[in-house]
Amino acid sequence: MTDVLAPSVIRSMARGFSVFDLIKTAETMKVSGQDASVELLYASWIQQNPDNPLLYAVLFNYSVVLSDLGKLQPARECLERAIVLNADFMPPYINMGRLYERTGAIGMAVVQWSAVLSKLPQINGGGITYKTTALNQIARTLESTNEEESAEDMLRQSLEIDPRQREVAQHWLSLRQRQCKWPVVSPWDRVDQKTLMAGMSPLSAAAYTDDPMLHLAMAWNYNLLDVGTPPQAMDQWPLVEQKPARLKIGYLCSDFREHALGHLLAEVLALHDRSAVEVHAYYCGPQASETDPLHGGFKETADHWVDVSLMDDATAAQRIAADGIHILVDLNGYTREGRTKVIASRPAPVIVNWLGYPGTMGSPYHHYIVADEWIIPADSEKYYSEQVVRVPCYQPTNRKRKISEKAYTRADAGLPEDKVVYCCFNGSHKITRFTFDRWLTILGMVPDSVLWLLGSTEINDKRLIDYAVQRGISADRIIIAAKLPNPEHLARYPLADLFLDTTPYGAHTTASDALWMGVPVLTYSGRSFASRVCGSLLQAAGLPELVATTEDEFLDKAVELGRDRAAVQALRDRLKANRDSCTLFNPQILIAELEQHYRRMWQAHVDGTLPQPDLRNLDVYLDVGSSVKHEELEIQTLDDYEGWWREQLQKRHRFRPIPPDNRLFQG
Repeated sequence: MTDVLAPSVIRSMARGFSVFDLIKTAETMKVSGQDASVELLYASWIQQNPDNPLLYAVLFNYSVVLSDLGKLQPARECLERAIVLNADFMPPYINMGRLYERTGAIGMAVVQWSAVLSKLPQINGGGITYKTTALNQIARTLESTNEEESAEDMLRQSLEIDPRQREVAQHWLSLRQRQCKWPVVSPWDRVDQKTLMAGMSPLSAAAYTDDPMLHLAMAWNYNLLDVGTPPQAMDQWPLVEQKPARLKIGYLCSDFREHALGHLLAEVLALHDRSAVEVHAYYCGPQASETDPLHGGFKETADHWVDVSLMDDATAAQRIAADGIHILVDLNGYTREGRTKVIASRPAPVIVNWLGYPGTMGSPYHHYIVADEWIIPADSEKYYSEQVVRVPCYQPTNRKRKISEKAYTRADAGLPEDKVVYCCFNGSHKITRFTFDRWLTILGMVPDSVLWLLGSTEINDKRLIDYAVQRGISADRIIIAAKLPNPEHLARYPLADLFLDTTPYGAHTTASDALWMGVPVLTYSGRSFASRVCGSLLQAAGLPELVATTEDEFLDKAVELGRDRAAVQALRDRLKANRDSCTLFNPQILIAELEQHYRRMWQAHVDGTLPQPDLRNLDVYLDVGSSVKHEELEIQTLDDYEGWWREQLQKRHRFRPIPPDNRLFQG
């Protein structure tokens, strides 16, 4: 930290500064933490240079400084002055929109960004950047108000202009998944299939296809291009004790709060054996409500709580390293608020991928992935860059979740009293055409049945109902459940007879909720991580017969149970009887096993035998897998998946030789 200059000195400096001197000095001050001095420097220069021809640009920079300090009204006034001075300078319109958005004035934000669009008739590099930025900002705000179709259209326009925008392609595909717009990957003349597939996020890919080899390649590609290489990475950790009395375990998570993952983790920190483990919780999520009991519970049960959400990546990594963490557990992975760039700096000697992201990270720095015997069988380890460690059941659960005392009736939910109620409360992004067609087949074979789905937007709900009608299922047999607070939502679960799972991204937290509430779940396990979690939960709950491994088995079991109320009731009774004793609802078993794995991981580090991720040939697997039209071929139904892959690789090998690897291709 440099010495803070007196206000009089700063004013004197500003008097003789050119615009270049001003910006350079302000940047130096900001790096050294002198935010107040930066503000005064800009204010003084502006006051002393009212006729400078570049005043509009300086006002823009000053507005950024004020905005970062939370002074939104003065920041907006600076932007308004900048626009008056130069109406064709686009950055103020973009930032003005952001300021309106921060204060909740979404309509005014869209007006500002629309002004950018109207002022850019000429096509040049700067114009393209401003126009795509405005389109992307409009799309984001429209999505926040559930105007998903309009948001999708804005993103498509943006991709038309610049198809290389990976983040825009990711978001466009994610929106289409949420809207159940099939095919999701819908190329056009300006944007081809490979461009879209290369832009798909790993999380979206898990819901798109049951292709674990492609999932690994896409995760690797995302890590390479979207996470990137940090300026500095650690290879030594001098503050880490080599022979500690207790291992310092760091949990990095954005969801230590009211969130689906937060509910799963609710008991985890408290269950650790404090004679063996010291628990450090690093929170990287949004500001949590003071009344959020989950957030408060995590703060209380962690030995050390650090909020890194406002720290930049380098600072957060340095803080973790300074705490002498032995093993850092990444509880987010490639999810919305994950901090993979923090982990890329390797702030701890051992890094573990667990729970938040259902799949491999494809990174060079995640050493282990936590799973179980069902989720990752031994012959599937080739699809994971991490070394697999297994626990009895990979998913913990919250036995203290709040449930409304209201006794819901079927009439309350708009459900028929005398029909079989199949339900699925997974998010709409998990519903593929293949899954929905299977559900409709089941409804066709069980005439006295309905399908109860969690509501999305009104347009999306209607899209699914219309699709069902086109396939001969009357509209009144698709019933939409209004969204309710979680305690009320849990309380209405028992109104359903049987939960039908989605695939390839199945029920995870939702399956745990259903089973806790005594509702049997029928799943169709594939080969990928996300498709096998529900099967793991069912086996841990004592209902292995509800895990189908083929399409026919899934259909036959769903129809059989739909026609046999007594069999369904027997399953419900078994769930109720086993709830207090089954593996699924005994997270202390999981935590005890995890601690043993942590000790072995640390010993591997000490011995110099930590596993090193094998990332060879993943560019080839990405290229080959991205060429397949996954919405025409359901990979999950292939009898010989590996043989199919080898055939695709061999075709490519004839034209572009592939080096041998240890996965599927030996040359």
